[in-house]
Amino acid sequence: MSLHKTACAAGLAIALLFTTGSHAATEAADARAGKTLHLFLSTSETGLDPAVASDLASLNLMENVFDPLLRYDYLARPVKLQGNTARGLPKVADGGRTYIFQIQPGIFFTPDPAFKGKPREVTAQDYVYSLTRLYDPNLKSPWLFLLEDKLVGDAALKARFSYDRPIAGLQALDKYTLRIRLNGVDPNFLFYLAMPATGVVAREVAEAYPAAGQFGNHPVGTGPFMIKEWKRSDKIVLEANPTFRKSLFHTEPAALAALAPGDQAIATALEGKQLPLVQRIEVRIVEEYQSRMLGFLKGEFDYLEQVPESLTDMVLDHGKLKPELATRGITLDRFPVLQTYYMWMNMDDPVLGGYTKDKLALRRAIALSYNSREDIALLKKGLALPAQSPLPPNVLGYDKDYRSPVGYDPALARALLDRYGYKLGADGFRHQPDGTPLILSMHTEANMVGRLRDELWRRNLNAIGLRVEFKSDKKTEIIKASRLGKVQMFETNWVADFPDGDNFMQLLYGPNSGRANYARFNLPDYNKRYEEARLLSDSPRRRSLYFDMSQLIHAYTPWVLLTHPISADLQQPWLKNYRRHPVEFTSWRYLDVDMTRGRPAGK
Repeated sequence: MSLHKTACAAGLAIALLFTTGSHAATEAADARAGKTLHLFLSTSETGLDPAVASDLASLNLMENVFDPLLRYDYLARPVKLQGNTARGLPKVADGGRTYIFQIQPGIFFTPDPAFKGKPREVTAQDYVYSLTRLYDPNLKSPWLFLLEDKLVGDAALKARFSYDRPIAGLQALDKYTLRIRLNGVDPNFLFYLAMPATGVVAREVAEAYPAAGQFGNHPVGTGPFMIKEWKRSDKIVLEANPTFRKSLFHTEPAALAALAPGDQAIATALEGKQLPLVQRIEVRIVEEYQSRMLGFLKGEFDYLEQVPESLTDMVLDHGKLKPELATRGITLDRFPVLQTYYMWMNMDDPVLGGYTKDKLALRRAIALSYNSREDIALLKKGLALPAQSPLPPNVLGYDKDYRSPVGYDPALARALLDRYGYKLGADGFRHQPDGTPLILSMHTEANMVGRLRDELWRRNLNAIGLRVEFKSDKKTEIIKASRLGKVQMFETNWVADFPDGDNFMQLLYGPNSGRANYARFNLPDYNKRYEEARLLSDSPRRRSLYFDMSQLIHAYTPWVLLTHPISADLQQPWLKNYRRHPVEFTSWRYLDVDMTRGRPAGK
């Protein structure tokens, strides 16, 4: 479908009325004219509602359409927050329990009929409304955990929700001043305010499209891009927002000197330029790995993040980029992703869920059957590290010396199953302790890599006498079913929303069941430690708690920990300013296209 055709045209006229510095805006528009990025997303989007969407494709798009208060400095390493719609970082008071933000005047939503033809400026009250939406019981926001029980007075919102119910923890003091008060110190709270989930939306637009999911089909934001065309699960076209505020890239001299040489060159190229730098972004949904790779090699896509493990031989030779690709100007960069792959098991499932010794033995045996060396060598092509805990390297709280007590040991797995009554039948497969057949059910993605993963698990599980059946579907559908507790096992991954171990440890916190806690793990000993740890910054006490929590995960085995990927990223010679960020999903606003570098005709 095509969105906002009338509104987009009107927006160009309206922009002249309230865009500061019309001459500078015209120069920026002229500089980006005719420049198009060609990109892909690996899964279908579900909808572009910041409070609701949590799939990776939707998050990529929302990051460019909606504006949270803060965002990350593009090139700073370690990562650093900076103001976005807020004028810099907030004033902090009350020992870290109160934050006061000053919203930049002159930020406008993209035009929409809900605004009745008038420019609609962003105010502090819009952020009050947008954050309150996470509590709306009708939305069932998967992001409620970011704020729940943290804002002063939010118990009233949970007890009897109303958008018009004020709470002390979330107040607009005046048109541009937002005050957020917390019940206790949360060291990661500012990270939450740089996530798409906390992006600002307009109440008029949300109320104009009140049906379930309808607002997510009608995104109206303040970001650098706006949705121009949308063919669901196929193609999305974004155009530069003609009303986007003055946003000039700048790096302080001291910060510039601290950057790596390659990043210094990018910072110098971007210095003083109005963002974004391209007029149009064409995004295709390409779920098959081979189609992505072939499309990149034909010049259809400007970059490819995370070369599929099964296809590395197409571009790498002994770990290096093939000479014929290097000759074309294609470049390779290895990127340590803040990401963990794991296979979770539903703790409410009647076959393998629960906390009794026999169920624990079954899950432990499944974990002991997993051959990480084979997985990394054959399927990951060496581009991964074995996961010892939920935390990947480079997040706060990661312990490089921690080692999992659960390794590949099929003999021990068989002994455990024998001891707890999972006896082998005449067919070579095991029965449950009560004598009924034991058939495991694992959901899987319907693509080539999904089929390779299936074969790995089938071989591992069959080797210890466990029969497994696979149910293939799109990942978005599997996630929906997972939240309802209708999936027994599924192999998935978590990408850091912010660079702290809390973002991973919360995946097994009991109250997050039905949301990010797909395993529905709910262990009081784990919950108690998590509740203490989430109030601490990175410290010896928190690292001690994380050690205990990791040990509990290994003891009860709601997860089989798999790998932390090392991403092999490729980019075309005509793409400028590309640098992958450890936390933010995209770098689209910073990217430029060199029109002289040989993009294939018609691309």
